[in-house]
Parts: sequence; structure tokens; C-alpha cells
Amino acid sequence: MAMTGLQIHKLLPRTNCKECGSNTCMAFAMKLAAKKVELSACPYLSEEAQQVLGAASEPPVREVVLGAGNAVRLGAETVLYRHEKTFVNPTALAVNINCDAPGEEIEATLASVRDYRLERVGETMRLDMVAISQHRGTAAAFAAVARQAWENAHKPLVLRSTDAEALTAAAAAVSGSRSLLAAATPETAEVLCQAAAEHGHALAVTAPDLDRLVATTQKLKADGFDDLVLQFQVHSPAEHYQTNVLARRLALQHGFKPLGYPVLRFLNGEDVLDDAVTAVTEITKYGSICVLPGFDPALISALMTLRMNIYTDPQKPIQVEPNVYPLGNPDAESPVLVTTNFSLTYFIVAGEIENSGTSAWLVVPECEGMSVLTAWAAGKFSAESIAGFVRECGLEDKVDRRELIIPGMVAQLSGELEEQLPGWQVIVGPQEAADLESFFSAHG
Repeated sequence: MAMTGLQIHKLLPRTNCKECGSNTCMAFAMKLAAKKVELSACPYLSEEAQQVLGAASEPPVREVVLGAGNAVRLGAETVLYRHEKTFVNPTALAVNINCDAPGEEIEATLASVRDYRLERVGETMRLDMVAISQHRGTAAAFAAVARQAWENAHKPLVLRSTDAEALTAAAAAVSGSRSLLAAATPETAEVLCQAAAEHGHALAVTAPDLDRLVATTQKLKADGFDDLVLQFQVHSPAEHYQTNVLARRLALQHGFKPLGYPVLRFLNGEDVLDDAVTAVTEITKYGSICVLPGFDPALISALMTLRMNIYTDPQKPIQVEPNVYPLGNPDAESPVLVTTNFSLTYFIVAGEIENSGTSAWLVVPECEGMSVLTAWAAGKFSAESIAGFVRECGLEDKVDRRELIIPGMVAQLSGELEEQLPGWQVIVGPQEAADLESFFSAHG
């Protein structure tokens, strides 16, 4: 069970030194209990207190790091619902390759995975991992394809086989890549744990039921190996959903460490719609690695967009830097538009301007990442703030055409804005960015 603030306070030095950033040790203890500060913020903890509080302050779902250079982080979650605080590490998306597939097919899939990019609201998203599955073939062939995947894609691997000897060989072939061996059963856990530890990998653990899975993770942890991932054996999407939720609730609400690990799921590839539903469920309900049956850009782009929405911190809106952005090749007579610095708003407006074929200046003042109506209601997108930014950003040195186009949703700002910007004419634009092309055609 999680320690309370009073229990934590008894282990602190109780000097009220304020060096941790809190006014008192009690205030620090309460923040630590709520997982709002790091234990390392207190510089005067005894070794005993560090051991006790270090274990208590670990996230309920252990963080497991994969890939050279800490490329993929899993787990470290502290809440059931993102609005409570935020989700931490996004579900890693992997593409499966069967080691017995034709060589040209393997090379093409690796190239597709390596080169895939998706641009959305200013962020570039890539595939996280490659899964190599052995259903047939020798251990040597499995290890060779694993090595090829690591050298070509430079992404951590999920090495999947029911043959412990083959997994051990593949683990050695990609030693140092910080990959994941999938999966150890209660019978093979000891030998695969040795292989994972020797070659610097994490280990997925599976069992026919939760009781044996819990017993296996407890034994491995007691033996000193804790970089574990859970792979549940279930028979339907509904059962997997229920099991994911059960494990997360037990870990978070009851401090049940044997199920406090990231979760791995392979899609079966029998039906693309079923795969899409399953993958969406994994992203929204606590999956840590979702292995897709093949490289499908349509499915991948949809899943990445959903993942971005789910794993964006709700308390920190995505925003662009306040600035004057040239779109196309604007000159001194090009139109000037203004919008907020909420990323989605900016990219929608900028995209519609570019699609219209019009070169323009887009003025983006500081609005704390809020959308137009939200920023206006909060007083962050006001005539005064817009006018101040226009004067300070050097726009008047770039343009001779003193016309400022504002969003139609805040038409009421036009009069006050003209008073704040003498010599400028304020034009009320359309309410929807999609209407910008017709607006430009009508106004020249």
C-alpha cells in the first residue's frame, strides 16, 4: 500500500530547511505522497529512509527502458485516468516480421519501418520497435534475422518465440540493444532471465493464468531481475481489456507489485478491422507495447494520431512559439492574419492558407496554448495583447498593407483593435479556417 504523508514525514529529517522547495518537511511529505515531487529533492535523507521511501515512491507501474540511448520508455504510470494527472509513456507501436519470410520481404519491411514518418501539429512521429517472430525455422535463422533487424532499423526489438534456445541465441545476437525477449513461461523463466540479464535485455513473462503469472514475476523480482513486461494469455478482446484494467487497478489502488509492469500485446492479423479495434483498446486502456501484424500506413497513422491525443498532457496544451510566420512567399503587400498559438489551431489555419495558394503573414501572439474562443474568454487573446504583439514583433517593418484579418469568432474585437493600432484596418475573417480560400477570393 502507498505510504501516507504522515508516515513519510516520520522518516524525513524534519529540519524544515526549505532546500527541497517546500516550506516544511510536512509539506514535502504530502507532495511526495501525492507523487508530485521526487524523493531526490530532499538532500538530507538517511540511508534507511532512502531505502524505505525509495521503494514507496516508485511508480505503481514500473518503468522499463528499451533501446540504445533510452529510445523507448514503458510504464511509470501513476493514474487510471489521464485527467487525474497525465499518462506518462505512450504505447509503443511495433511492426511484426516473421523470420521465415522471404528475404526481400524482410528487407522491404525493415526499410518501411525505418523510414516511416508522420507529421502532425509540428511533431514528427515514428514507429518505435520491430518484432521478430519465430514460428518455424532454426534458432540460427531467427538470430540472424534479429541481428539484421537491429542493424538495419536501429530500433529495439521484440523477440518472439516459444523456443527458449532460439530466444537465447537471438538475445546474444543483438546483445546491448536493450530489446525484449517474449516470452518466458513459468518453466523457462530461469533460463531466459539469465539470457536477458547477460545480454542487457528486458523479459516478457506469460502464463496460462494470473496466479502463475504473479508467482513467476514474484520469483524473478526476488532473484534480482525486475525489467519485466507482462503478456497475458486471453481468449478475446473483451477478456484482454478486463485483464489490463484489473492489473492496472491492482497496481495503482492496492500497490500490488507483481502486476505493476508494462503490458505487451500481439495482434493476430486475421482481420484489419479487428486489429484496429484491438490496437485502439490497447492505446486507450493501458497497453505498453502493441505489435501490429505488418506494415500498414493507414492503420499506423490512425493509431499514432489517437496515441498523441491520449498521451498529450491535458494540463500542458501543445503550442507553437509566438512569432510572425511567413506562409508561401509573402511580401509587403501580402495579407496579414492573426490566430492563437495552440498548435492544432495554428496548423489548421496555416494549412488552409497554404492550400488556398495565398502567400500571407500569420501573426501568432502568446496565448498559453489556448484555442481562439478559450483564449478570448480567458483574456489571453484580447485587443490589447494582439496590438502589443503586433507593435513588438517587427511586423510593421515587413508590410506596407496595414490590414489585419482576425478570426470571425472574435469579431467583437475589431473596433477596439483598430483603436489600439492606429493606421491599421481590422477585417473580420471567416469563423472556420476551411472558408479562408473563398474569403481570399472575395477580398482579393
